[in-house]
Amino acid sequence: MPGSLGDELAEKARSVRRPREAVEGINNAFAEIADSGAVPGLQVGDIAPGFTLPDAAGREVELAARLADGPVVLSFYRGSWCPYCNLELRAYQRALPELRRLGARLIAISPQAPDDALTVIQKYELEYDVLSDLSQRVIAAYKIRFEMPDAARPHLLDATVAALAKQQPDGRWSLPVPATFVLDTDGVVRARHVSMNYRTRMEPADALRAVEEIVNG
Repeated sequence: MPGSLGDELAEKARSVRRPREAVEGINNAFAEIADSGAVPGLQVGDIAPGFTLPDAAGREVELAARLADGPVVLSFYRGSWCPYCNLELRAYQRALPELRRLGARLIAISPQAPDDALTVIQKYELEYDVLSDLSQRVIAAYKIRFEMPDAARPHLLDATVAALAKQQPDGRWSLPVPATFVLDTDGVVRARHVSMNYRTRMEPADALRAVEEIVNG
């Protein structure tokens, strides 16, 4: 079983040295979005929208084809510029042998281009699907797409601003709420974690338990 992703995320959060004004500005802006209900994410019992997206090599990956093989753990992340996302990607790689033993597939999706996805795969030696949703149509279909609030922009790191500008030169800076959905073979959401608090993610152990419940009926 994998270790605690939550502990790693908390340690990372403690190590970040940012002015209080910046932290509070971002937290408050994101909390307003959460409170508005604008990005609720799919709920347990919902049917996950189907999609076909390119992987890092440009090959088209269809959700229906993966579901035909077994349950799917589907994770949406913000981009390789996000250290919390990278911790999550690595944690799920550690959980991959157990997921495969249960017959489940793992898919990660971000708004980044396939070249960026390839860099992530190579850097962290990922052995699962890492897909690109450049248009963010899939992200929107899963009800987790939001635009970076104006109130948060002055508090972003220069590296984050550069990464977002590369992802979306139009300046809209849309992002997915970090979210993980566990889908059964009918595409029904059986477990979820959706939070504007980007420092929290679904534990791989929780995803594994949800897959076990699906497999064992």
